[in-house]
Amino acid sequence: MKRRRRLTGVVFFAAAPVPLPAQLRSSESRFLRYLQAERRLSDNSLRAYSSDIQIFFSFLSNQGISAFAEVTPAVIQRFLADALAHDISHRSNARRISSLRAFFAFLSRGGEIAVNPFSLIDLPRAGHGLPKILSQAEVDKLLQPPSAETPLVARNLAMLTLLYATGLRVSELVALPLAACNFSAQFLRIIGKGGKERLIPFAMAAGSRLEKYARYHRPQILAGKRSPYLFVTRAGKPMTRLRFWQIVRDQAIGAGIFTPISPHTLRHSFASHLLAHGADLRAVQMMLGHSDAATTQIYTHVEDERLRRIHQKFHPRG
Repeated sequence: MKRRRRLTGVVFFAAAPVPLPAQLRSSESRFLRYLQAERRLSDNSLRAYSSDIQIFFSFLSNQGISAFAEVTPAVIQRFLADALAHDISHRSNARRISSLRAFFAFLSRGGEIAVNPFSLIDLPRAGHGLPKILSQAEVDKLLQPPSAETPLVARNLAMLTLLYATGLRVSELVALPLAACNFSAQFLRIIGKGGKERLIPFAMAAGSRLEKYARYHRPQILAGKRSPYLFVTRAGKPMTRLRFWQIVRDQAIGAGIFTPISPHTLRHSFASHLLAHGADLRAVQMMLGHSDAATTQIYTHVEDERLRRIHQKFHPRG
């Protein structure tokens, strides 16, 4: 009798799994320690790698496979077919294959397997939708100062302003140390993915709002407590990603913006608006912290698409 089993959002229909040997679990632990120590990945990235590996381990277990040497390209193709049969997208499958390719490359370098079977597998075509951005008018509405400014309101507005002014990742924003912000020179010193350092300038208007928050409102929120973080809660702790997502949503609704937005929408808008006004692609890449210019290139397609829509709307023979 087969039973239904749910794992990390994936549904498998399989017999009771065969437990994998302890050394396979040990290999995963060593790989995650390597990613943390050598590649200095964030906790969120480590959790994503672990999730992808655990999903594959479950599949192997259900297939009766108990050794890495038994993983062949045919097994991987069955894994992909099983995922697609349960409506897992090409994009999710591509991410999983990328994670597993790195994991099995680690095993190969360590001599645990002779050949990385994932090196023979092409990444599923995921397709790239254009990132959602706000118009400049919508950004102006979102960042409009309220009539009554409490310390928490000032903090929220400073966070939104800085996010649009610098294009930070939300994980970088909520964990930003106070010491990383140079108010006089108007730049941030960011340690991003992989421990890479970058300097990001911000404009005078954003700097004024940020400095006012840091000088007057932040001490009021802390009420005598000490914290190394720039953006703090009343408990003296940094803002969580989830709480900031809620703040962005509430601020948007309050500003009359009802299209769904997230913190990443402001990062996308930052990059797209810079390029639309003639910024150099390489400079935008550096500010975003992208290791590959091809990742930043997507924002030029946003501008191309905007121009295409304008042409279709206003050209007399469009």
